[in-house]
Amino acid sequence: MSTILITGGTGCIGSITIHKLLQSQEVEKIVVATRSNNSDPLKLWQGDTLDPRISFVTLDVSDYEAIEKVVSEVSPTHIIHLGAYQSPDCSRYHIAGMKINTGGTMALFDAAEQLPNLKKMVFASSGAVYGMRAMYPQSSISEDAQLAPPNHYGIWKLAGEHLARLFYDNTKVPTVCLRLNTTYGKGRDKGKTSAPTNALKAIAQGAASGQVIPFEMPYQGRENYHFVEDVGEHFATCALQPFNGFGAFNIKGQTIEIAEFLSIVNEQAAKLGIGEFAKLSIANNAEPNLFVSDLNHEKIESEFTGLPLTSINDGVYHSLVAFQEMANKGVLNYPV
Repeated sequence: MSTILITGGTGCIGSITIHKLLQSQEVEKIVVATRSNNSDPLKLWQGDTLDPRISFVTLDVSDYEAIEKVVSEVSPTHIIHLGAYQSPDCSRYHIAGMKINTGGTMALFDAAEQLPNLKKMVFASSGAVYGMRAMYPQSSISEDAQLAPPNHYGIWKLAGEHLARLFYDNTKVPTVCLRLNTTYGKGRDKGKTSAPTNALKAIAQGAASGQVIPFEMPYQGRENYHFVEDVGEHFATCALQPFNGFGAFNIKGQTIEIAEFLSIVNEQAAKLGIGEFAKLSIANNAEPNLFVSDLNHEKIESEFTGLPLTSINDGVYHSLVAFQEMANKGVLNYPV
């Protein structure tokens, strides 16, 4: 049986990862390390009554002594490290981002080296470790491509991957780094790439209020999309399935033009009878999407089984349904 320590467990990806982990009978206990102990994001997926296997511990990942204490007391068999500043905060607060995204990660790995029963470490990395798309002439970007992070967030994530590799070298505990780009769907509310989700929320909120809420995408170009439930399944599966060694993997996703994504949103809104509330566009001064697209996911498919890839059509449809329900209940957090 498994005891899983998950940092950042009350965030978007953390909450859906916990929901997916709880579907396994192998999981005996999940300890959620969080600064806020706010369980509302988990309730989006589980309802008002949380699974009794979940417990909370207060932890600020910039408090390195606290990390050591929590890791020692929990003594987990698996760790999933999601706690981090997101891209905009890293750009605004460089030193704080370094302390949390790099220092906190280093402290966690250092503490985990002392664990007697640790079986797996999973680190949330990012497509931001790659360079701008123009660097790569190939049709898709595999994990062995040159890495040239375009911002502080990507630099800290790449540092985290190197720390993860060093952790594996020191312990031989199987260690997985998962690189992802734009997660969209229920629970997504922060970060630069939350814009596609906010486009969906604008339609749902407009339909609930009876007023059109225009939404402009702040960037343009191509974007690599991951449906939120698929992302949670990736983290849960990679934590629990057998794996030996160290590996960095692109998670499964689909890359299309942002304009095409908005077109799909319009189509799915019309299918739900709320198309009249869809007024989406790309801002006239929109900058190119900062993060690389066209990530190749053959490597992760060959290593792990059963990983989903929901079509963008289906992911958008299910997200709109969820946001409609939330908007009608008055609990949709839009505008953000």
